[in-house]
Amino acid sequence: MSIFLYKIGNFAYRKSWYVITAWLVILAVVGTLIGVNGIQVSSNMKIEGTESQRILDQLAQELPMASGGQGSIVFKAPAEERMDTPERIAAISKVINDVYQLEDVLNTAELATEANALSLLMMQYATPDQLPPYGYMMTEAGPLPGVLLSSDGNIALFQFQFLKDVNSVPQDVKDAIIDAAKVAETEANITVLPSESLLPLHLGIGAGEIIGVVVAALVLLMTLGSMVAAGLPLLTALLGVALGVGGAFSLSSMIEMTSVSAMLGLMVGLAVGIDYCLFIVNRQRHLIFEQGISAQEATSRAIGTSGSAVFFAGLTVIIALCGMLVIDISFLSIMALVAAATVFINVLLALTLLPALLGLVGERICSEKARQKYNSKSATSAKSGFSDRWVRGVIKFRWPVILIIIVVLGIAATPISKMDMGIPGAATANLDTAARQSYDAITEGFGEGFNGPFVIVAEQNNSSAAFTPESLIQLVMELNSQDNVAQVSPLGMNENGSLAILSLIPETGPSDKETKDLVTHLRDPNLNIVQSHDIKLGVTGFTAVNIDMSAKLADVFPLYVGIIVILSIIILLLVFRSIVVPIKATVGFLLSILATFGCTTAVFQWGWLSGLFGFDTGGPLLSFMPIIITGILYGLAMDYQVFLVSSMRESYVHGHRGTESIVHGYNQASRVVLAAAVIMVSVFAGFIFTEDIIIKQIGFALTIGIFIDAFIVRMTLVPAVMAIFDSKAWWIPKWLDRMLPNLDVEGDKLISKLNEKNEQ
Repeated sequence: MSIFLYKIGNFAYRKSWYVITAWLVILAVVGTLIGVNGIQVSSNMKIEGTESQRILDQLAQELPMASGGQGSIVFKAPAEERMDTPERIAAISKVINDVYQLEDVLNTAELATEANALSLLMMQYATPDQLPPYGYMMTEAGPLPGVLLSSDGNIALFQFQFLKDVNSVPQDVKDAIIDAAKVAETEANITVLPSESLLPLHLGIGAGEIIGVVVAALVLLMTLGSMVAAGLPLLTALLGVALGVGGAFSLSSMIEMTSVSAMLGLMVGLAVGIDYCLFIVNRQRHLIFEQGISAQEATSRAIGTSGSAVFFAGLTVIIALCGMLVIDISFLSIMALVAAATVFINVLLALTLLPALLGLVGERICSEKARQKYNSKSATSAKSGFSDRWVRGVIKFRWPVILIIIVVLGIAATPISKMDMGIPGAATANLDTAARQSYDAITEGFGEGFNGPFVIVAEQNNSSAAFTPESLIQLVMELNSQDNVAQVSPLGMNENGSLAILSLIPETGPSDKETKDLVTHLRDPNLNIVQSHDIKLGVTGFTAVNIDMSAKLADVFPLYVGIIVILSIIILLLVFRSIVVPIKATVGFLLSILATFGCTTAVFQWGWLSGLFGFDTGGPLLSFMPIIITGILYGLAMDYQVFLVSSMRESYVHGHRGTESIVHGYNQASRVVLAAAVIMVSVFAGFIFTEDIIIKQIGFALTIGIFIDAFIVRMTLVPAVMAIFDSKAWWIPKWLDRMLPNLDVEGDKLISKLNEKNEQ
């Protein structure tokens, strides 16, 4: 491997413009494809095989008009005023007419007749406590279709239905709905609040991300000591992100891609792209300083040695991400593939474009001043530097260090026992956002459960049986009497009456545990209502979909962790040819990931330090975050493991024994590993301050996860544990050693071949 990469680096250095031109052509192709196909990004995250999705598919087949998504607009009058004045009724009537004329919006004016008739019939049978705590906005011609009025008359809610899934509706249609509603704001002196489903996605780069990149640039400058040397990793990483994320965007018209997929590729691509190039440039400069060889030879050797470590580090990230494909959840698979492709491109760029750029720079990569400065420090820095004192202190007090780290990370992990998974939404949005204000207004006027209504599908077990209006109303009233049910309303039936659709409003909010328990209760085949009416009850709707998604992801998470653990042991066994190192690395990773989820729970669910991180209300953690974060952190943790421990092994192979191999290897690699970790933390931290709570949670988890794994586990726990095993850390049974392929990560074969060449 090292010899092959040496040849690639040498060719790229000599033929710089050929390599650079090839990559620019690829970038132009990606840009052209984006221009032709456009960018189509959604927030759709459905999981096939769940009960709620099954019901949606059934509705799409039997009642297509009832299977589309819903949107809503809240109209709020000034305090102490009512919405049902003639002026405001006229303004809202105009809004309704304008919205119903738009493409992709179902005109329910005619369909509402059946639902209204059923509601009137229900009023005849229902007792006062079974009637809804709201009314309908009435005109001389009857109730306005889809508009409800709060009991005090201060708030009106206009609900409408799309002909397809909300995430498939073009944003220009949603914008037209908002624009139509805003007209009433000025004409009738009311506040208009569109629901979260109507608001556009925000994918732009904000100040936080830019600051993260600036910090990364400063760290590169401090580490490499040159503007030119610092600029190359940054330039290469930005190109890698442009190709990876841009390539995904160019295919978005053919493959459904979520907004999170693009941001995930951006996060991971920036971080690993900068780090991988940093390792190679740092090795090249050290070879020039220490051995006095030319920049061309130093570049070729850096690609052959550090390039091998970059290749296997990138491979671990890619394998960890692609491991998500085993879970067989489509939107997660797309996320994983986008991130993995971005990492793969960054590895290729580090091994080809970077040496080509170094070829253009030539000997200027190390100025004469930098060479003199290095020579003046090299005699004393190894023995007196902070890293040397740190690692020797860790080795000396290894048992207390190990105990303290385990206790601290164990305490940090304790909030996991209270971790609640879901999809953060309007309930946890910042108080000054339209989505949150709409949510709060609905809660004020109609109850919190109105923000997460269920669609109930009642189907006769006997295909020849049919619902009558009276039997349907009886079913509605029995459902209404269940615990945690605020209101049930009939919506209609299919042509033969074998299937009825109901709207059920829970008393609790969409993310409350009681709401999840209600879904489980209603789906119980032994429920008395189901038995007495001889029917099947199906529960779906946005809230039910999120509940099912969280449950499904929680079920597959242990499987994914198992895959990660097995992969970790196999890959590290191949790279380090050791029994102890893979086990130690995997246990360290598990400590990191548990502490990461614990800290994330405390911040985003319990609300600790919420003001610092720019959000107002704690809520559930993103349901697919554990899988995403585990995959990415595993790959990045193994990056540091490979770069740090491979340096220790290289010292061991080249004659250092006992703890001296640990100290020498640590001193050689710790500075660049520290810089790489600071860069990665800076890049990820920039995403914490985005507006999107989903990106905010992922950014925080990756930031704290890298901090814990790099600074606490890899740079402190690893040398302490390695010191306990001493030289036995590199033991491997001879029979297993013979079976394993020699990957030559340390570059011994390359060095031997170069030495033979020099002797000749």
